[in-house]
Amino acid sequence: MQALILAAGTGSRLGKHTKENTKCMLEINGKTLIEHALDKINNVGIKKLILVVGYKKDNLIAHVGTKYKNVVIEYVENPIYNKTNNIYSLFLAKDKLAQDDTLLLESDLIFDEEILRRALNSDHKSLAVVDKYQSWMDGTAITIGQDNAITGFYSKQLFRFQDVCNYYKTVNIYKFSNFFSNNVYIPFLEAYSKAMGDNEYYESVLRVVTMLEGQELKAMPLNGEKWYEIDDVQDKDNAEVIFARNSEEKLAKVQSRYGGYWRFPELKDFCYLVNPYFPPEKMQEEMKAYFYDLLTQYPSGLGVQNILAGKMFGVEAENIVVGNGASEIIRSIGSVLEGSFGMMYPTFNEYPESIGSDRIVKYISENDGFSYSVEDLKNLLDRSDNLIVINPDNPSGNFIPKEDLLNLLDYASVQDKKIIIDESFVDFAEDGENETLITQDIIDKYPGLFVIKSISKSYGVPGIRLGVIVGSNLEFMNKLKKEITIWNINSFGEYFLQIIGKYKSDYVESCSLIRKERDNFYQKLKTIDYLNVFPSSANYFLCSLNNNLKAHDLTKKLLSNYQIYIKDLTGKSGFEGKEYVRIAVRDRADNDSIINALEELKQGLEKC
Repeated sequence: MQALILAAGTGSRLGKHTKENTKCMLEINGKTLIEHALDKINNVGIKKLILVVGYKKDNLIAHVGTKYKNVVIEYVENPIYNKTNNIYSLFLAKDKLAQDDTLLLESDLIFDEEILRRALNSDHKSLAVVDKYQSWMDGTAITIGQDNAITGFYSKQLFRFQDVCNYYKTVNIYKFSNFFSNNVYIPFLEAYSKAMGDNEYYESVLRVVTMLEGQELKAMPLNGEKWYEIDDVQDKDNAEVIFARNSEEKLAKVQSRYGGYWRFPELKDFCYLVNPYFPPEKMQEEMKAYFYDLLTQYPSGLGVQNILAGKMFGVEAENIVVGNGASEIIRSIGSVLEGSFGMMYPTFNEYPESIGSDRIVKYISENDGFSYSVEDLKNLLDRSDNLIVINPDNPSGNFIPKEDLLNLLDYASVQDKKIIIDESFVDFAEDGENETLITQDIIDKYPGLFVIKSISKSYGVPGIRLGVIVGSNLEFMNKLKKEITIWNINSFGEYFLQIIGKYKSDYVESCSLIRKERDNFYQKLKTIDYLNVFPSSANYFLCSLNNNLKAHDLTKKLLSNYQIYIKDLTGKSGFEGKEYVRIAVRDRADNDSIINALEELKQGLEKC
């Protein structure tokens, strides 16, 4: 068995990274792609490699040489690499290909060694390594039938996104038997090249070959093994997360992101907070039906969006402002309101970061789980010009009932002070739909009250970025409007506001499902003896760690061993010297998966 790697291309989409070197000289976490590949080829026992070179070949040859560990390297040059595609590179190497059974790889891949081992040990003499098609993938797709027979080969031109659930992506790793190369692939390669020219792709030949009855090429679907194809700088960034050198590095790279985890489908996100039971399928289908219009036309702007949001929450348009997520509104508050802001700590960092920590008056509760009462809030209000209350609180999940908040508002009114209440998670509280302060009567009664709500979080649509602030103080609201651009919300967000009324009952049901699952999840989390789980009225739990465990270590182990990501609260203000994590509530299957992981870690700790 020999290996053959195609490495003649320029890799122009990588910009400066390939200005002086070919693509396979790109470093991923301190090691070049070609070294990643060579190490794995060597480890599986392959002794010979044919390397097809072209662009910056001298640099590559000087770097690799003629032998790498136990692998002898032979070179084939494509002198017109800038005028041809990889079909010509393989054509130039066809005599080498004909000499032995061959593993054929492209040079822009990083992959698990187990992929090569499985390919070599497979009963299929010739195969294409494939993976279930996912959102981050691009390029040639196939369909497979019984006994992993390849039933279709789909180039970019033939690819149909409506059929994506049936597709597998070619990983660009193949095993060709000597018989297959000499009697099937090479003859077709020669004929195809003669007929179609040199500016094609070698997989086009495979597409023709798969039409033959009785040919031996089969698919080998992956079983979770990691791989990534690197065509541009974003691919490089993603690959460095997936193939981090160690668990510490992987955690740091994941923590440096603020989302986009759909690029890592294996990752279960228990860090960021969303509603897993909304929106319903029918609403998704409705938005899909108008996707083209929403994509190609401008949104209406702030005036219309405020009307739509007012309709959604039952208040006048003049009393509501729509933001690009609640974060846009939060960032404007400090500019509009003067003076200091009292806040309970630990808290959601967006507020102190936006307003300025020098304007924040802290109050850290000494109670278990950082719980606090309305009397604590009154004491804090006495020491500050304004008050911010997150209810339910983030990260504690502490909840102040509506009746107590109205009492607080009466207290603030006497002092003529303003209160901002963030009720992004209030719908998840018991009887949450009746606990909201967003009613016309309440905001009219309390002109010093401003209520913020993140639609992105509670309605499960963080991708379209929606949040609102509600208040009857028109001077304040008009100032806030001036801080916000006219087209801050895209057409998808605007359409969501337009149709949400039809799905109100679905939303109420989704919140009920969250509450039920939260109760179930809470009982299971309490069985993990190294966690102290605090009751929550939101869709997450604050947990302290026992047995001298470190929050950082638990977060790292869950990510590295189970692809589960939780929020490590180490370093957040209020947690100094303490070990706490926050775990989101997801659906039953996902919640059971983290319980199983925590149980396994528990067993490991007991053995230690």
